[in-house]
Amino acid sequence: MFYKKYLHNKYFYTALLFALWVLFFDQESMIEQYRLSDTLNDLNNQKEYYQSEIAKTDEAIKTLENDSVSLEKYAREKYYMKKSNEDVYVIVRDKDQ
Repeated sequence: MFYKKYLHNKYFYTALLFALWVLFFDQESMIEQYRLSDTLNDLNNQKEYYQSEIAKTDEAIKTLENDSVSLEKYAREKYYMKKSNEDVYVIVRDKDQ
């Protein structure tokens, strides 16, 4: 039989033991490499998200610096600022609706 010569070979058992050690028990095992790869993918996705958010924020800053109407609108919406002869009413909506 073909496999009998492998079953009686000490190098086969050594190679098998080495392969099992590298795949499962080593500090740099394949399982750990998979976990690290998954973490790296998650971090890259977060990086892309934050870079897009930074780009949006930079665009908003440029708009606010150059346009006084946008700056006034932003101040009124975010900080509830008002002119001296105005009243501001804040309407809070339920998240259920």
